[in-house]
Amino acid sequence: MASELKRTAYNVAGGYEISIAEAGEGPALVFIHGSGPGASGQSNFKQNIETFIGAGYRVLLPDMIGYGDSSKPEGIDYPLQLFTDTLYEALQQAGVGKASLVGNSLGGGVAIQMALDHPGFAEKLVLMAPGCIQEQATYFKMPGISKMASDFGSPNFSIEDQRRLVTNLVYDASSITDALVAERYAVARTQPKDVLVRMRTPNLGPRLGELTMPILGFWGLNDEFCPESGARLFLEACPDVRFMTFNRVGHWVQVERANEFNRYTLDFLRG
Repeated sequence: MASELKRTAYNVAGGYEISIAEAGEGPALVFIHGSGPGASGQSNFKQNIETFIGAGYRVLLPDMIGYGDSSKPEGIDYPLQLFTDTLYEALQQAGVGKASLVGNSLGGGVAIQMALDHPGFAEKLVLMAPGCIQEQATYFKMPGISKMASDFGSPNFSIEDQRRLVTNLVYDASSITDALVAERYAVARTQPKDVLVRMRTPNLGPRLGELTMPILGFWGLNDEFCPESGARLFLEACPDVRFMTFNRVGHWVQVERANEFNRYTLDFLRG
C-alpha cells in the first residue's frame, strides 16, 4: 500500500511558499526534481520513494519555486540561487538540519549548490544527470531542451505537447503513462513561461572539487538534456565519487531503471 504523504506549505523570503510532501521516519532524504513543464517532486520520483520510506528514511519531496504546488511568480528571473535558497529555507523550517540529497537535472544543480553553500548540511549526494556543471549555453544546444523551450512557449500548449515533452525524457516511451502526462499537464497550465525562459544557471564545474562528501551518480547514454560526458567532470574532480551509466536510457534513470536505481542508491546510503 502506498504511503500517505503529508504536504506542508512553508513561507520563505520574498513572500513565496514552498510546498513539501513527506512520509516516513528516520534520516532525512530529500528528492529534488528537475525542470520542465509540469515538473514536481511527486511526479518525478513516485517510482522510488516507497523503497526508501520502507527502508527507514524520512523522505521529503519538495516542489521548487515555479513548480508543483509551490509559488509560481511571474515577471522575474529564475536563477539557481533562487531555487536553492528558497528550498533550503523551507527545509530548515521543516526541521531538516542535515540530509542526503537526491537531485535530477536542475535538481542535481540545486543539490550541488546547496552542498557548497552550507557545508555539513549534505551528508551524501545522489545525482542523476545533474545540470549546472557546464555553461548554460551548452545545455540549450541539447535537443531535449531546445524542444522543451519552443513547445512550452506556444500559446496553444496542449496535453499532446505535454506528452511529447515528457516522452523526450526517456529512451523507452512505454514508461510514460497517461496518468503521468495528465498530472504534469495540470501543473504546466499553471506555470509562467518565465520559469524556463528566464532560468539562469551558473557553471559549477570548477567548484566540484569542493564536494568532499560521498557522491553516487547515474547517467543514461541516450540523454538529450544533459551530456553524459559531464560524469567525467565529477570523476576527475571529486575525492569520493562513483558514476553508473546505462545504455538505452534517457534523462530519467530513476524512471527507466527504477529498480536498479532504488537498489544501488539504498546500498550507497547504507554504506
